Parts: sequence; structure tokens; C-alpha cells
Amino acid sequence: MRILMDFLTAHQHTVILSLDLFGTAVFAITGALRGFRARLDFLGILVLACAVGVGGGMTRDALIGATPVAAFMDSRYIILCALCGAAMFFLAPRLDDRWNIIPVLDALGLGVFTAIGAEKALQHGCGGVAITLCGVITAVGGGVLRDLFVMRIPAVLRSDFYATASLIGGLIFVGLITWFPDVSYISRFLIVALVTLLLRMIAMRFRFRLPEAKTVPHRDRWRFRYPRLHLPKE
Repeated sequence: MRILMDFLTAHQHTVILSLDLFGTAVFAITGALRGFRARLDFLGILVLACAVGVGGGMTRDALIGATPVAAFMDSRYIILCALCGAAMFFLAPRLDDRWNIIPVLDALGLGVFTAIGAEKALQHGCGGVAITLCGVITAVGGGVLRDLFVMRIPAVLRSDFYATASLIGGLIFVGLITWFPDVSYISRFLIVALVTLLLRMIAMRFRFRLPEAKTVPHRDRWRFRYPRLHLPKE
């Protein structure tokens, strides 16, 4: 374990960049699959792939003033998203029913993006609340754009335990930098990413969901009495 951590620390930039590109590719694939199910054309699928792959990071960078945004500074991200979208345009009709591994990879991308978003907010001097929100925005922002493009209520707003896992990961990140400032960069990254991944996997396995807004029968509603206001006539 010590040897592994030493290796990760010595190559932390390469490791995190690789995980970031991997998460971008996975999110781009999920966006392309959504576009395929919505019967979009080739360009529409590419747009959804890019929106999901880099949309969250671009939104985060714009909010914290990290401009030009990372996706524009490093063209590998958008090119990777476009390639994944093009590949899914041709492969999805044949493999759509066999991509059960995608939710698992998506959970891994959720953890990676949460850690990356929180770390970037920290580097730009943000406070604890902003750090937590930047982690969530990075992880779920692309998915929100994807659902809006296909005219659906964003999945993160429909009781799914998805953004909540990212939120908890962001809070853990803030706790680490507050109470354990000596924890190394790579260790902090791995802890947040793994905890978020495990929370999402447990939620999928046991079907955890947040309470949904529901109406109540008319007889159970509260009734308030208030005096009628008699406004003067003009």
C-alpha cells in the first residue's frame, strides 16, 4: 500500500489527468446514449456528448472566474467527447441493451468529477460552501444540460440519490481540508472520489431515493381562517 501511494504521489498529475479524461469519456458516452434514445441526429448526439462531458466543468470555471475555461484551454476534452459521441452514434443501435456497465462507470465519473471540482475551487480561494457546490456542479452540471436539451426534468431533481452523493463527497472534502490539513493532495482526491463512488453504488444497489413531493387528500389539508380585506374603491 505504501509503495502504491508513493507511486500515485510521484505521478499525481498524470493519474488525475487520466481519471479526468476517463470521467469525461464516460459522461460523454452517457450523453450520446441519451441522444440516441431521443432519436437525435448525428450533430445532436455530438452536442449532447460534449455537453455532458465538459458542461459541468465549464459551468464551474465560469462561476469561479477560471477563464478561459479548462475545456477551451485543453482541446483534448472536447475532441474526446466528440469521438465518444461519434462512436456511440454507430455502436448504440447494436449495443444499447448491453451497456449495463455504464451506470457503474458513471458512478466512478461522479466521484472523480466531485473531487476535481472541489480541488479547483480550493485552488481559486473559494470558501467551504463554494467548494462543496463546485464539486456538485462539476459532477452533475453536464447531466442537467443533457436532460434540458431533450426536454426532461433533470434527473438530479427527481429524488435520485445522485447529486446527494456528490454533495456528501464535497462536504467530506471540506472536512479534510479543515480538520486534516496535512492530508496530501492525492490522498484527499482518492478519499473523496472513492466515498462518492461507494455512496452512489450503495444507493443503486439498495434503491435509495430521496422523498418526493406529494399532494395530500383535501380532508387532510390545513385550513387557515383570516379576515377578509375590504379595499376602498377607486
